[in-house]
Amino acid sequence: MDHLSNATLPRLPAGVRRPSYDRAAARIGIVHLGVGAFHRAHQAVYTEDAMDAGDTGWAIAGVSLRSPDTRDALGPQDGLYTVAARSAAGDAFRVIGSLAQLLVAPEDPEAVLALMAAPETRIVSLTVTEKGYCHHPATGTLDEAHPDIVHDLANPTLPRSAVGFLIEALDRRRRAGHAPFTALSCDNLPANGETLARVATRFAALRDPALGDWVAAHVAFPSTMVDRIVPATSAADRAFVAETLGLQDAWPIVTEAFSQWVIEDHFPAGRPAWDRHGATLVADVTPFELTKLRLLNASHSSMAYLGYLAGHETVADAMAAPGFAAFLRTMMDEEITPTLPPLPGFDLEAYKQSLLDRFRNPSLRHRLYQIAMDGSQKLPQRLLGAIRDRLAAGQKFDHLAMGVAAWMRYAAGRDEAGQPIPVQDPLAATIRDRLAGRTDAAAIHQVGLSLTEVFGADLPASTAFVATTRSALDRLMADGAEKVVAGG
Repeated sequence: MDHLSNATLPRLPAGVRRPSYDRAAARIGIVHLGVGAFHRAHQAVYTEDAMDAGDTGWAIAGVSLRSPDTRDALGPQDGLYTVAARSAAGDAFRVIGSLAQLLVAPEDPEAVLALMAAPETRIVSLTVTEKGYCHHPATGTLDEAHPDIVHDLANPTLPRSAVGFLIEALDRRRRAGHAPFTALSCDNLPANGETLARVATRFAALRDPALGDWVAAHVAFPSTMVDRIVPATSAADRAFVAETLGLQDAWPIVTEAFSQWVIEDHFPAGRPAWDRHGATLVADVTPFELTKLRLLNASHSSMAYLGYLAGHETVADAMAAPGFAAFLRTMMDEEITPTLPPLPGFDLEAYKQSLLDRFRNPSLRHRLYQIAMDGSQKLPQRLLGAIRDRLAAGQKFDHLAMGVAAWMRYAAGRDEAGQPIPVQDPLAATIRDRLAGRTDAAAIHQVGLSLTEVFGADLPASTAFVATTRSALDRLMADGAEKVVAGG
């Protein structure tokens, strides 16, 4: 079977949507760092809509900061790939053409920097995951001892980190007299634009105080809220897409039909007309972002650890098991909703029900293990903020605490049968070393609370937090995740 490419586009079935514009005439206006599945299912699709409507000056150059896998898969396909949106109403297939160029930063950092520094590049966007910001999750400040940050400060023209690339490219623009690009974070971080501004400005100041002042004064860092469930692509997904297209696609995306993007409208160098294609442009993204992080992402993380420990593979599998839907709904209603800011005109009850319905989608095999990755970076934003608010109000947080306890047990590296868990987390080695082979609840709890990178100094000093999380962990260790969740 032939592969998807510019040459084979005319052979697509009539029901498969494809680019309507001249891809050869499109011009790059966006450089995107972290060209993974989420970006290709989300921002690249909104940009494709804008280009389909005639605004072809916003093609994307996608940059992989580590692995060449995406370039190797999509390069022979001229950057084309398929997005298959699956829902109870049926499946919709679309071939996306907004990725006009693919680069691998470690292979040629100078090519990436030159593209970012080019005056035609007006936006540099990022989906590098929480750990890609080289920051302390508990405080949102730059981790100045991070190996990539240390390297990039010493070798500014050979950066490894997203922050290093941003600041070197901005410095080149400054010295050349070009206006700065807008730096657009699309990661699941609270106040992601403010977080990016904080770490980037600090990094710039460490390089040169004058550069730090210039970045602080002239570079726009709008915050965003992004929402679409995007499982990792499987061999079954590739076969499913190939059967429909009649062409091989080395890296398609199978996702849900739902997609949401809320963006602070601060783009001094211009932007695509994303708002004409479903994005919501606002003055302040904070209430939207907090609602999504604390409802969707907190539920996802709690379900990932509890579901994995209970022996389930996917979100849909866990949702079909006794107790999970009720556990999550109670957590949302009783512990999270009271911590949320008002959103006039927003139907919060309908949103919570829609989340449970999305989680139940049997067409998406969203693996719990995928969601469980990098938990030490995710917990502060997804669970601990709500817990702090509950503590301040003197209110219970038993379900949130169970999510934290499940992460502690999962991160300890042994499942309920005593089998090893292949934990992927920046602190995995630290946790393993501090446990020193101990597997009892007291040790797991003590080591967990010792991670100030996660819990800060305040939570381990809180009697209520220590007691509630220890009680949750004791229950989890004694009864197992399945019984704990089924019992509410």
